[in-house]
Amino acid sequence: MISFRQHAISLASVFLALALGLLLGSHLLDGGAPSAPWSKSGDRQRADTLTAQNGRLTDELNAANGFIARSSAKILGGTLNGRSVLLFTTPDADNGDVDAVGKTLSTAGATVTGRIALTDAFVDSGQGDRLRTAATNMIPAGAQLQTGAVDQGSLVGDLLGLAFLVDPGNGQPRATPQERTLILDTLRGGGFLTYGDVQPAQLAVVVTGNGAKADLNNRGSIIGRFAGGLRGRGAGVVLAGRAGAADGAGPIAVVRADGQLANAVTTVDNIDREIGRITTALGLAEQLGGGAGRYGTGPKANSLTVVALPR
Repeated sequence: MISFRQHAISLASVFLALALGLLLGSHLLDGGAPSAPWSKSGDRQRADTLTAQNGRLTDELNAANGFIARSSAKILGGTLNGRSVLLFTTPDADNGDVDAVGKTLSTAGATVTGRIALTDAFVDSGQGDRLRTAATNMIPAGAQLQTGAVDQGSLVGDLLGLAFLVDPGNGQPRATPQERTLILDTLRGGGFLTYGDVQPAQLAVVVTGNGAKADLNNRGSIIGRFAGGLRGRGAGVVLAGRAGAADGAGPIAVVRADGQLANAVTTVDNIDREIGRITTALGLAEQLGGGAGRYGTGPKANSLTVVALPR
C-alpha cells in the first residue's frame, strides 16, 4: 500500500514540474525565446498569453506549497521524536527561513536546543589566523581536534562540534558547561558569532542563504567546510540554503563538489519552499541511519527530497 509520505512525495514531483514551468515562462518573457518576425501586436498578444500562463503556474505552485505545509505533520510522522537539534546560521541566512526550519523540526518531534549565528568575520578568510588562534586555545580538557582540520571552517566546525554535539556513541556531552561558555564568549568577543541560550544537541542544521557573496573572501568554502567539521563530531548535519548556494562558489556547491564532504553532509538547496524545509528534517533522520543526500533542484542534486528513510 502506498503510504501518505510516498503520496506526498509524488505530489512534490508535481510541485517541481510547476516550478520549472514557471521559470521557463519567466525566461521567455525576459526575451529568452528565439527571435522571430512577430508583429508588435503579435508580440503583445504572446506576452499576455505567457503572463497569464505564469499567473496560473504561480497559483498552482502556491497551492502545492500550501498543501505540503498543511500536511507536514503527516509527512514527517514524528521522524525526529526524542532528538535534539542545534541551529547554526550564516550571515546571509534569511530569518524567515531560519524560523520556518525551526518550526518544521519541532513538527518532526525534535527539540531545538538553540541558535548560533556566524558573523561576517567568521566567514572571512582574512580573519583566518585570528580565528584559528582563538580556536586552538579553547580545546576542552582531554580532547584534541582532528589533525586534518587545518582551514578555519573545518577547524572551528570541529571545535564547535566537539563542544556542542553530543558523542554519537554514548549520547554524552564532551565539554563541560564552563568550557562551552568560554568558547562561545571568546568567539563572541572576537566578533565571530552571536548566540542566545544554547545547549548541546545530537544533530545540527546549518542554515545559509542564496550564496550571493560566496566568492568574497572564500566564504562559500569556509561555510561548506564548517558544516563538514561539525559532521565529524555529531550524528548528523544538514546544510540547507536557497538555490544560489548550490551554484558557483556557494557553500552547497562546495560540499557537493567534494566527494568526502558530499558523502558526509546532507545538502538541501530549496529551503525557501516547504518541500525544502521538510526535506531538511527528513535529511537529519536519514543521517541518523547513516545516509546522506543532495536534495533540491540545483546542480548535482540527486533527488527532490528524501523518498525512503533507512530502517
